[in-house]
Amino acid sequence: MDMKTARFPDLSPARRTQHVLQHVFRNYTGGLRVQLWNGDILTIGTGQAVATIIFRSADIFRELILHRDPLTLAEAYFSGMVDVDGDLFALFSQKEHLSSFKISLKERLSILAAALAIKDTCGTYIDGGRQVRWHRKLSSHLKRKSSRAFNRDAIAFHYDVSNDFYRLWLDQEMVYSCAYFEADSNTLEQAQADKLHHIFRKLRLKPGERLLDVGCGWGALICWAAKHYGVSAHGITLSRQQYEYAQQKIRALGLEDRVSVEMRDYRDLPSEPLYDKVSSVGMFEHVGLRNLPTYFRVVHRVLKPGGLFLNHGITNDREGWRKTVGTEFIQRYVFPDGELDTVSNIQRVMEHASFEIIDVEGMRLHYALTLRHWVARLDARRQEALNHVAESTFRVWRLYMTACALQFEEGGTGIYQILAAKRHGGPIDVPLTRSDLYLPPHGTAREDIVR
Repeated sequence: MDMKTARFPDLSPARRTQHVLQHVFRNYTGGLRVQLWNGDILTIGTGQAVATIIFRSADIFRELILHRDPLTLAEAYFSGMVDVDGDLFALFSQKEHLSSFKISLKERLSILAAALAIKDTCGTYIDGGRQVRWHRKLSSHLKRKSSRAFNRDAIAFHYDVSNDFYRLWLDQEMVYSCAYFEADSNTLEQAQADKLHHIFRKLRLKPGERLLDVGCGWGALICWAAKHYGVSAHGITLSRQQYEYAQQKIRALGLEDRVSVEMRDYRDLPSEPLYDKVSSVGMFEHVGLRNLPTYFRVVHRVLKPGGLFLNHGITNDREGWRKTVGTEFIQRYVFPDGELDTVSNIQRVMEHASFEIIDVEGMRLHYALTLRHWVARLDARRQEALNHVAESTFRVWRLYMTACALQFEEGGTGIYQILAAKRHGGPIDVPLTRSDLYLPPHGTAREDIVR
């Protein structure tokens, strides 16, 4: 009797699948339900089921058993061949259980033999494959080269999805970065307004100063700075849709005399020190690790002596940007140019560019809360989102933001605001303590912060 017949008798593909699952998960202490393509539902594990994984195709189940590639599972979810009914956050929390199984070689051969016999393809799924394949093609063809053309295409790939899509789940100012929750019960709108004020308090913005925002997004920060702090603000972006939206916002607010925006690569900024303060929020993650020295030298070049620079961005808990399932996922489907490093390495590069580090604040739990708000808002407006993007795009963002929220909560990913000054041989114009950071903005009543 061969191994396949011994362990898995000649059954229908659905019954054979049940045998495979029951064998693989026989020691599983969590709880899941699995719905097969024929409608059969199997409960696995000893705990309460947190979600139902729905397989709409026997072929994808066989692929996952044979190759055990998490990215294959992600692609199957994007295309609808695999779906999830229930709490996606709770399902992701099971990943440690699911990755800890120890299966002997004999057992693995038996399971693989059974999986090879599962060839029924009676399921249906959404037509999302074209977009997923295009995601993979962009990343593989550009090879993460930090050229100007690559940076431009990579930014367009992520940010030029649809302004209307982002508007559904971002706050009213369209701030696509970590919010600042003075209380975890605060709304996203309040937390994003508090984040903008927190940045400008750190920069000690004064009326009449010139502010540069590198990677200005949809223009929230530059408009807020001009409106609430009386500065002249200029922003640069590589996203055509963000640029056009920011221009419209500036005109709508009547800020044309104080706020400007342009499509420009940071490497093409002027060679003279024009700005009193520089901010960069969620930008340096796109630069590429080998380009960080150039990036910080350019910021140093455009900043006046003694001027302040706030760099707000995501970091990794390990040095360098090594190839893992997580990094492959991000670069294949979300940020083709994304590369992270430890906060200590980021500071070291800043110091080599002649910056003096003044203040460092970790905000990873703030980003976890932000992402949970975004996912909830995206889920609540799913039908509207599908009027602007394909189902596969909706699923990419939903899966990506859910996974990122848990990654921030677990500490594998961090985010820091680093305040630095351009060295000039004299004192830096900042207070001796941080107490001014936690006072309401001068002349701004609390109820006026969010409109």
